[in-house]
Amino acid sequence: MISRRDFLQTSMAASAVLGASGFGNWARLAAQQSLTQDQLLQFDTFGNVSLIHITDIHAQLKPIYFREPSINLGVGPNKGQVPHVTGADFRRMYGIQDGSPSHYALSAGDFEALARGYGKVGGLDRVATVINQIRADRPDALLLDGGDTWHGSYTCHHTQGQDMVDVMNALRPDAMTFHWEFTLGSERVNELVEGLPFAALGQNIFDAEWDEPTELFPPYKFFERGGVKIAVIGQAFPYMPIANPGWMFPEYAFGIRDEHMQEMVDEVRAKGAELVVCLSHNGFDVDKKMAGVVSGIDVILSGHTHDALPEPVQIGNTIIVASGSNGKFVSRVDLDVRDGRMMGFRHKLIPILSDVIAADADVASVIDRVRAPFQTQLSEVIGQTNSLLYRRGNFNGTWDDLICDALLSEREADIALSPGVRWGPSLLPGQDITREDLWNVTSMSYGAAYRSEMTGEFLHVVLEDVADNLFNPDPYYQQGGDMVRTGGLGYRIDITKPQGSRISEMTLLKTGERIDPAKTYQIAGWASVNQGTEGPQIWDVVESHIRKQGTVSVGPNTSVTVTGS
Repeated sequence: MISRRDFLQTSMAASAVLGASGFGNWARLAAQQSLTQDQLLQFDTFGNVSLIHITDIHAQLKPIYFREPSINLGVGPNKGQVPHVTGADFRRMYGIQDGSPSHYALSAGDFEALARGYGKVGGLDRVATVINQIRADRPDALLLDGGDTWHGSYTCHHTQGQDMVDVMNALRPDAMTFHWEFTLGSERVNELVEGLPFAALGQNIFDAEWDEPTELFPPYKFFERGGVKIAVIGQAFPYMPIANPGWMFPEYAFGIRDEHMQEMVDEVRAKGAELVVCLSHNGFDVDKKMAGVVSGIDVILSGHTHDALPEPVQIGNTIIVASGSNGKFVSRVDLDVRDGRMMGFRHKLIPILSDVIAADADVASVIDRVRAPFQTQLSEVIGQTNSLLYRRGNFNGTWDDLICDALLSEREADIALSPGVRWGPSLLPGQDITREDLWNVTSMSYGAAYRSEMTGEFLHVVLEDVADNLFNPDPYYQQGGDMVRTGGLGYRIDITKPQGSRISEMTLLKTGERIDPAKTYQIAGWASVNQGTEGPQIWDVVESHIRKQGTVSVGPNTSVTVTGS
């Protein structure tokens, strides 16, 4: 039996159960701060099948800064379990040395200092280099994209996803699944999918009228790799009409559809599948539950919740791999498949350190081509920041606070609401804020900044509803992003309470008075799922605010008190 200490200290050590993870090797090299590309990508080839996983790129073509969450609370059976462990606790759990590249890539602590030392992350030209090296070692490796790819930037918005399609085609994936892509509207999605040179999978994408699978999004595809018959089953984001505007894709229905997933697993096994891979956009906790409900899945490649874990999590005989977001990581999973069974695995979560990994020239040229028509707009400076601007976390990040400040001032509101989305890169203190930076945290196809009246009672209902989407102890009822961000409003939340009683002590910050359930307040927000929402676009609202400020400073946010964690 190999000890956990030996496991973490020995690159690619075999575990006593199924496999091992190779993250610790480059973490140790980090102590000398002398990491090279060869060291970063070193991998001891294993078995006969290789999977390459990327997910939640959110249209980030170029290197960025991206801060991982400092707060990621779990509830019910997932309390204290990964990915709901952060900071120093996370580093201790995985034996990560303070100040190392692994600390920088996977943990929010000392982010600014480490970012200045290690530089930016991501860039799909660097991702291409990693993919090409894996393919050089294992030519028939499967490249699988977990979705949230055609969304999240200025160029993606203005090309309706074409920039991302062109660049991803250059990477040559074998299959993808979907979430935010559908907010381009089903007509555009259908047009793009029909032209893809690879599989667009979704066992849970159904025709809404007939409640049956669609031809455009088949449930699975077979691949023959390494002498193994592999079935890849797609699982799109289950809660599309809840988290996003259903009127944008009315002909489609989604859902988890465990029973249908089990039917698909049984079907591909009956057709000779020796390895079953689920390419999922469920979110990590949902994937954990699904792995315990549906039998026969060997590997779940998890997306949606943007978690980056240096080791797979094992549920029964299923391993779940989490590969981060924004082009910041690539996962390689090597599998030993014999006699129709997965006998073992080796895994490596590869951080895309942009100053270490050389850009692939061919993909870089495609990126430059799709960005060229917009370069003037992308590079225009609209202000500077004195603060670290980031979003990721269960509650307000500083980008969210800045957006809420803009809504309060530009829309003359009492209270601002901003969606708890997870996407959006970070900016370091002293950086210019360009139009590209602003669009990286606001770009969407329903970005109207509304202004409306809301009673205190209804505002409480809204907060309770969003809180239940995040903190319901049953992962299948966690149907949204993180907690709605608020400006001008303070409150207390007990995440252990049932729906309807989590939120208390709601306070209007500008007066210090408690929110009156019977009183009406002016509310400004954006990203309403309601059709016909009117108002200026959120990026214009925030740009106007930043230009007036010149240099923005965002102080600590103490308006939300969290208990029960």
